[in-house]
Amino acid sequence: MLARVQSYLLQGIDALSCEVEVDHTDASDVRRTVVGLPDAAVKESLERVSAGLANSGYEEVRGRLLVNLAPADVRKEGPLYDLPIAIAILMGRGVVRSEPDRRRYDRGAPPPPDEPGPGLDAREYLVAGELALDGRVRPVRGVIAMAALAKSLGRRGVIVPAENAPEAAVVPGVEAIGVRTLAELVGLLNGGLEPRPYPTVDAASLLCTARAEIDFADVRGQENVKRAITVAAAGAHNLLMLGPAGTGKSMMAKALPGVLPPMTPEEAVEVTRVYSAAGKLEPGSGLVAVRPVRSPHHTASGAAIIGGGIVPRPGEVSLAHRGVLFLDELPEFPRFVLETLRQPLEDHVVTVARSHSAVRFPADFMLVAAMNPTPKGDVAPGEFGRREMDRYLARLSGPLLDRIDLHVEAPAVPFAELSAPRGSPNGGGARGAAGTPRGTSSAAIRARVLQARAVQIARQGPVTPNARLSGRQLDELAPLGDDARALLGQAMSELGLSARAYDKIRRVARTLADLEEAETITVTHVAEAVSYRLLDRKA
Repeated sequence: MLARVQSYLLQGIDALSCEVEVDHTDASDVRRTVVGLPDAAVKESLERVSAGLANSGYEEVRGRLLVNLAPADVRKEGPLYDLPIAIAILMGRGVVRSEPDRRRYDRGAPPPPDEPGPGLDAREYLVAGELALDGRVRPVRGVIAMAALAKSLGRRGVIVPAENAPEAAVVPGVEAIGVRTLAELVGLLNGGLEPRPYPTVDAASLLCTARAEIDFADVRGQENVKRAITVAAAGAHNLLMLGPAGTGKSMMAKALPGVLPPMTPEEAVEVTRVYSAAGKLEPGSGLVAVRPVRSPHHTASGAAIIGGGIVPRPGEVSLAHRGVLFLDELPEFPRFVLETLRQPLEDHVVTVARSHSAVRFPADFMLVAAMNPTPKGDVAPGEFGRREMDRYLARLSGPLLDRIDLHVEAPAVPFAELSAPRGSPNGGGARGAAGTPRGTSSAAIRARVLQARAVQIARQGPVTPNARLSGRQLDELAPLGDDARALLGQAMSELGLSARAYDKIRRVARTLADLEEAETITVTHVAEAVSYRLLDRKA
């Protein structure tokens, strides 16, 4: 008996329609086959389904069973087809209605108390879920993309594991029916249970500003680095901090999320789709509500950073989409891994090509990196120390450094600042309760960042911060006066800067002007932007 259930397959972070066809016939021999380019997890689904049906009180699968996953020329992976296969088998046996019985209900009469309701029409829903051996339904990846697909196909909704229902409910106009067991789904389809769709999630109400565990006021000294972080956060610029060990570089990177603007609902949905496709979304959570911050170890492989696999999955650069990728001890990463960052830093997307397909993942992130001047963590005096630092910096290629907007030095903090008694955190330059000068706080930096971002949104729209301005847009939105142009020309000549660095300086200068709410870029803004090309000056 032939039965069909609609499901989906995941390509990158997008869902494509997949029809699950099941042909079950009685025969003396037992033969179970899955076709349609299944991976090992899909092939094993028949064993899980057979046990799940038997342990849920339904007849054991006997005879010949053929499962076809269409389209047959696209590879399928994962256990998400367990639930639609089980329902299709029960439909073929007549245990589950292939369509609801509405003969008496279409006339408006309520069903008698002792009879079931019409039940859900499986043709109006996409179905997915992993089946445990006892009939429980476990969560799967990519459900938010599945819900978006259901909406684009004009389906009424999706039937998913209960832990995935909040995720599916983020997509408006789609019913998210969560089920915990196979028997519960059979009851919903046959009308024995009343469906209760998960309430639609209001993305705007869930979004909030990230609150980092560390406040910038807790960082002793380093006001020049805090200034550079303010500029980086205000314009979404990439940042590299260079200084000896123990100067607070990692501490400031951990404090950065607390000064970034909150995500828009559209950005939150984008990030949630990436995390759902990667299987990183916590079960029961509907939306990634704060900007992600990823900190991979320097032993991470290229596939872990960029993404990959037989069926490609997002890497760290995509998991940091709309957030921050923090690379501590930058020169300790393998050279070939760092070079793979050049394309996503420029294009803000990653393309992972395989023999059977090519998948694009979003990768619009801020790169924040930290490094010591030498492998020892400090610089020895004299010419020997200089050569040692140059050898260590040579691990970083010029094209990679070109793509980092701000290079800033984090010098050793003097003993007087380290040993001074702490006061209460205040704004920049204020004194604490004990009369001790305190550094700039996260609240003060956040206020400046939000003000600068508001200027950019009014001028160029919400999706294009200054770091993403093209050369043509810079010519229009960041014109230089004669004095500023002359200074920039002198810097280009004396430092040997590239054309890419030229645009980086103009973008940073535009952000510096926005922080002061100035329309015109002055020579002061260009001078400060040039001062952030620290490693160009050392080259």
